Amino acid sequence: MHRELVDERGWLTEREFLSALSFCMLLPGPEAMQLATYAGWKLHGVRGGLIAGLLFVLPGALVILGLSVLYAYLGDVPLVQALFVGIQAAIIAIVLEALLKVARRALKGPLAWSVAGLAFLGIFALGVPFPAIIALAALAGALFARAAPVEIAPSARRGGSLRAILTWGSVWLVPLALLWVAGGGILAELGLFFSKLAVVTFGGAYAVLAYMTQEVVQTRGWLTTAEMVDGLGLAETTPGPLILVTQFVGFLAGFREGGLLLGLAGAAVTLWMTFAPCFLWIFAGAPWMDRIAGRPRLVAALAMVTAAVVGVILNLSLWFAAHVFFAEVGRIESGPLSLIAPDPASLRPVPLAIAAVSAALLLRLHCPLPGVLALAAALGVLASTLA
Repeated sequence: MHRELVDERGWLTEREFLSALSFCMLLPGPEAMQLATYAGWKLHGVRGGLIAGLLFVLPGALVILGLSVLYAYLGDVPLVQALFVGIQAAIIAIVLEALLKVARRALKGPLAWSVAGLAFLGIFALGVPFPAIIALAALAGALFARAAPVEIAPSARRGGSLRAILTWGSVWLVPLALLWVAGGGILAELGLFFSKLAVVTFGGAYAVLAYMTQEVVQTRGWLTTAEMVDGLGLAETTPGPLILVTQFVGFLAGFREGGLLLGLAGAAVTLWMTFAPCFLWIFAGAPWMDRIAGRPRLVAALAMVTAAVVGVILNLSLWFAAHVFFAEVGRIESGPLSLIAPDPASLRPVPLAIAAVSAALLLRLHCPLPGVLALAAALGVLASTLA
């Protein structure tokens, strides 16, 4: 995006791009889509923001929708299952790579390491909800961390924020209210859950995935862990933001409840509740970007949220690894502690080997992600053929 927007097209200056990126990182939701929306807004106001934001998301959403339909109907076919055995194993390496990238950026100083460790302990062993972890990390940053004021270029556009809040708040929440008035059901549940997700998802797509996995697999039972990993694999191999994995979840949840039409409706509701808030944040907040993103306490709070995300992604890595590498995973309960406990006798050597190969290719040789996923899928099929 930097190369296109700044270097080649000159739509944003270097300072405008970095200022917008800092601002979008303060917001909940997918920062890349919000940055695209901001660029469109900067050039042509609300109309430009809508064009940029929608076209950043919709092509990938159509691809994910098509793959979700195929997965729902063909996921039990042995060949497809063998493909996803390899992809699931590769996902472990991909999440590990994301963990290392975020950790290198976020863990600077004793406070950041402490927040990351406590976040991991809270979500892995104590079952503390993700929103509570984010809130506590932000509070710790605001109270204890120090950040220098960020110099942000003043925005040329001011005003209209109240109208934007009313307009885009209605676009987001009125459909949700109508779903509940119409009788609730799975669509209303999806709408409410993903609306809540849109408000608390700081820290990038992998942090979102950790919270979503906890909710849709453990709490609500909409998907299995294997399906959640498969959805991440589909999102990793398609164009568009990784957050489109939410659409896969919405489709499968609706499909299980009432077939194809309800699955399509579930995907649509999920997309709406995931991305409509992004337009609200940008159109209401971008005119005041220089005042919001330049506050030291907000910057410090965001830094500690990012540190907490390291612990959250570590939990996600261990959760996925346990369920991919072992056929049977139980739990050990002791007072407030609740720990996953894989059965060593149920170790699955094939996914473990494919994950090791994928990790070597990604972390040591820095091979392109699509090639690694393709090789992992081929290894899964080969192992199934030889078995």
